Amino acid sequence: MGKYIELNQENFDNTVSNGVSLVDFWAPWCGPCRMIAPVIEELAQEFEGKANICKVNTDEQQDLAVKYGIRSIPTIIFMKDGEVVDQLVGATSKQALTDKLNSLA
Repeated sequence: MGKYIELNQENFDNTVSNGVSLVDFWAPWCGPCRMIAPVIEELAQEFEGKANICKVNTDEQQDLAVKYGIRSIPTIIFMKDGEVVDQLVGATSKQALTDKLNSLA
């Protein structure tokens, strides 16, 4: 059963350096972040072995949030081989995320 990967300063670069990654920048107090959390968990199961589905707690990993210019949350960045290729700000549909991941895979 797939589970999303919790990213931090130590494992971020290594995790996203190969293949496709979805990185959800979120915080526990953020309502829209909590709304899309179940979607992120479903994607982690559906894309197991095909894409890295990751989360970054911006309260705990402020350096990463600054590095990627995160100004509001949730922000979801899509990466391919360590490079940012797209970004979505705000809660979005599972279908939009699935379509984006499939287009990158």
